[in-house]
Amino acid sequence: MQSTMMHRPLLLDEIMERAATEFADIEVVSQLADKSLHRYTYGEMVARAKRLAQALLDARVGHGDRVATLCWNHYVHLEAYFGIPAMGGVCHMVNIRLAADDIAWIINHAEDRILIVDDVLLPLYDQFKDQIDVEKVLVVSLTDQPVPDGLERFEDFLATAGDGFIYPDKDENAACGMCYTSGTTGRPKGVVYSHRSTVLHAITAALPDMLDLSYNDTVLPVVPMFHVNAWGLPYVATLIGAKQVFPGPHLDAESLLDLYTAENVNVSAGVPTIWMGILEALDTQPDRWALHPSLRMTVGGSAAPESMLRRFDGHGIELIQAWGMTETSPLGTAARLKPSVQKLSEDERYARRATVGSTAPLVQIRIMGDDGLPQPRDGHSMGELQIRGHWIAGDYYRLETSDDKFTADGWLRTGDIATVDADGYVTITDRTKDVIKSGGEWISSVALENTLMGHEDVAEAAVVARPDDKWGERPLAAVVVHDGAQLEADTLRAYLLERMPKWQVPDDYVFIDAIPRTSTGKFSKLDLRRLLLETD
Repeated sequence: MQSTMMHRPLLLDEIMERAATEFADIEVVSQLADKSLHRYTYGEMVARAKRLAQALLDARVGHGDRVATLCWNHYVHLEAYFGIPAMGGVCHMVNIRLAADDIAWIINHAEDRILIVDDVLLPLYDQFKDQIDVEKVLVVSLTDQPVPDGLERFEDFLATAGDGFIYPDKDENAACGMCYTSGTTGRPKGVVYSHRSTVLHAITAALPDMLDLSYNDTVLPVVPMFHVNAWGLPYVATLIGAKQVFPGPHLDAESLLDLYTAENVNVSAGVPTIWMGILEALDTQPDRWALHPSLRMTVGGSAAPESMLRRFDGHGIELIQAWGMTETSPLGTAARLKPSVQKLSEDERYARRATVGSTAPLVQIRIMGDDGLPQPRDGHSMGELQIRGHWIAGDYYRLETSDDKFTADGWLRTGDIATVDADGYVTITDRTKDVIKSGGEWISSVALENTLMGHEDVAEAAVVARPDDKWGERPLAAVVVHDGAQLEADTLRAYLLERMPKWQVPDDYVFIDAIPRTSTGKFSKLDLRRLLLETD
């Protein structure tokens, strides 16, 4: 028996049209290169996105053709998010923090026909322009600098559009967006998002037990729009009509706090390194900024230590952990407190908040042990975190083989080692390549790092495995000390011994100026190993 429901495809078009009709006067604010603010409304955004769509059609960009963006977070990037898919194209967000050679490889691999680039990023473009073959380069003017010969102003391209854009018919499973992984092992891998997956992700992310967004919010995504769609926030905010504020290229703590204050931002999202800087600024200048009284920040990309949650609470700011990957669109889990957990002690509630949370609706996870069997939900049994769902990748773009990333029964192998407790809270203990096996027992480098960063004099800490003749591997800690602080290895060892089993505590500590990072702001264990081996 069939239902009597209408059958309509899930398309980004409907999100656009709702913004134009229901929230036409809601602001979209962008900070430009000189820190001036560009303001307009959803009504204007949608009109310009449609002009972009028509201009692309007039330029003979077809269904499924890729249009790349090399841009910071701002209004034109938002127009590209919606205008390119509206005409049937694919918005390919390119990570500007990758090496120039990798950017060229990605653009060529994706077969991008057009590249949209910020004028402030033209020096980066110059590093790889001779390695790519795109038909047109459109320059977004964030400054008043002239556009180089051979390139075209984005605004001039918009002006070529004919009137009366009509949405072409599209399948909900057609591609709308594209991101590549950061390529920490081998070449970056392309993930292609569909209209359907993106709409479902946006609806789910807005739910109260996930990111809890509504049209009463003002949202500022610090996470770049070239990093997993800014975690989907531009789509979510447009769907529900929230005011959006974009920081442009200014991601330092003081610039962000100034913008939070000026625009009364109450929702933000970014990686732990951003929030570390915010904390330092708030600790040193606690009375400088008049922040929204209910400001909440989502943290993802890597685990934030419990000490960071407590410190933000001291400033009246709620930090919410979430987890995902390029392959998961990205929302997989969020650390909201279920009713059963709310009844626990303060320390137990913090312990749950320090996990990556429980799974999003329409997503399933399992923890698979080395024996190939699912592990119990006891909070202790570790294994690889595997995931499946309606916005989870099932393959990679133009990759000859991805058998090592997907199971025979259709689950994505995340490469994260994790546990899940009886309440459904997931704790990421390591990456499969980073977990430390000492004397036949697993040691979580993440747990060690988070405990170390609980010390008041530690700014950052990362732990890697060092080969050991007796134990096979032992943890080696790299520590960055706060400015002006004095810290010795014996002090850290004593601190850890009070909090962890003796056999898990590192014997050796290296004090360095900064932890190497990947293009997405995570600690780069690969580079750290190289550094520490050279140090040895």
